[in-house]
Amino acid sequence: MISRFLSPTVRRFLGVKPAGPAAAPREVPRQAQTARPAHYTLLDQPGSLSPLLAALGRVDEVFLDTEADNMYHYKTRVCLFQLLVDGEIFLVDVLAPGLGVEPLLAVLARKHLVMHGSDFDLRLLHDFCGFRAKSIFDTMLAAQLLGRQRIGLAALLHEHFGVTVDKSGQKANWSQRPITPKLLAYAALDVWHLPALRDLLTRELAGLDRLDWLDQQCTAQIEAGTQGFAPATEHDWRIGRSERLRGVGLPVLHSVWHWRETTAERIDTPPFKVCNNDLLLDIAYAAEDGQSEAVILAQVNLGKRHDRLISTLATALHAGFETDPQSLPKRPGRDAGRRSLAQAELARLDRIKEDRDLIATKLAIEATLIANRGQLSQLALTPGAIDEVLLPWQADLLRAVPSLQPV
Repeated sequence: MISRFLSPTVRRFLGVKPAGPAAAPREVPRQAQTARPAHYTLLDQPGSLSPLLAALGRVDEVFLDTEADNMYHYKTRVCLFQLLVDGEIFLVDVLAPGLGVEPLLAVLARKHLVMHGSDFDLRLLHDFCGFRAKSIFDTMLAAQLLGRQRIGLAALLHEHFGVTVDKSGQKANWSQRPITPKLLAYAALDVWHLPALRDLLTRELAGLDRLDWLDQQCTAQIEAGTQGFAPATEHDWRIGRSERLRGVGLPVLHSVWHWRETTAERIDTPPFKVCNNDLLLDIAYAAEDGQSEAVILAQVNLGKRHDRLISTLATALHAGFETDPQSLPKRPGRDAGRRSLAQAELARLDRIKEDRDLIATKLAIEATLIANRGQLSQLALTPGAIDEVLLPWQADLLRAVPSLQPV
C-alpha cells in the first residue's frame, strides 16, 4: 500500500538494500531546499472550499494536520485543518461561520493521508464527524520503527532539513479569532516538509525491509482512531495513588474531583487548569491522615482563580467529609475472562521480556514497539494466542523465541 504513494526519487532506491540507516546517505528532496512555504491559502469564508476540493480531485494522497483547542476549553474542538495538496498549502478555518467542512471530510475519507502523530487527530476527527481514514502514512510511526530517539515533528525537521520550529505554536489558542499571521505560518510549516520527510523515512524503512511493519502499524492506528476518545465513566475520579485510600480520603477525593470537573465545565477550561491531580490527591491524603477541613483549605493554592474558587472547593470538601465511603461507586471487578498470573507464568513473563529486549536491542528500536507490558502478560498466560495479541510483524519476531516454545 505505502509504496504506491512514493515519489520517483524514492522509488528508484527501493531495490537497494543498504546495511542500515547510516549506510545510505540521506538525500534531501528538492522541496526541502525551500525551508518554509512562500504561500498558503486561508479558507474561512462560506463557499471558499471550491479551490481545495478542485485540487483534491487531482490527487490520490493528501498531507494533513489538524489543530485543536484542548489546551483552552473544556470540550475539545477541531479548529484548523492544514492540507498540502499537489504542492499547494490550504489552511481551513473549521470554526468559520457558514464554511461547512462536511464535503471536505467526505473527500478526505477517500484519500491516502500522510500525517505525523496521527493518533490524536484520527480520534478527534472520528468524534467530530465519524471520520475514518482510508489509509495513512504516519511519519512518527515510521521514525519509531527506524529507532529514532527523537520522533517529534520539530526534532525531525531540524535533523533532516535544518528547520527550527517555533514551539510556541504547540501551546497556542487555536480557537481565538482572527488567527495571527505568525500562527498561520506555523500551521503551514507542519505539512510543508511532510512529502520530503515521508520519502526520506520510506527509503530507510525499505533498506531495512520494514515497510510492511509500518503498513501494519498504520492500519492498527486507523482502527484505534475509530474508537475515538474514551468516554467518561463513574470511576474516572480514581486517579493516581487513590488505590491506597481506605477511609474518608476516598469520598473526599470523589467530591473534590467532581468539583474540579463541574468547575472546569462551568468556566470552560480544561480540568488541569483548575488544579492538577497532585493537589486533589494531597487533599484526599490530608483528610485520610485526620487533618481538619480548615487546615486542609489553608494549605490549598488555586493560583489566579483562588479567591473565586476556594469557597466552592470548601463546599465540596465538606461534602466529602460527610459522605460514607461505602456509598461510593464500587471499584470495577476483575474481568471474568482474566486472572492473575501464577508463579510459573510470572517466570515466563520475565523470560519473554528478556527475549523481547534482546530482539529490540538487535533491531535498535524501542522494546515496547514489539510488545508492551499488557501484551507480554497475555502471552505469558496464553502463549498460543500470539497471533491474536500482536500484529503479524511483532508476532513473527517473537514466535521462535525460547520463552514461547512449548515445554
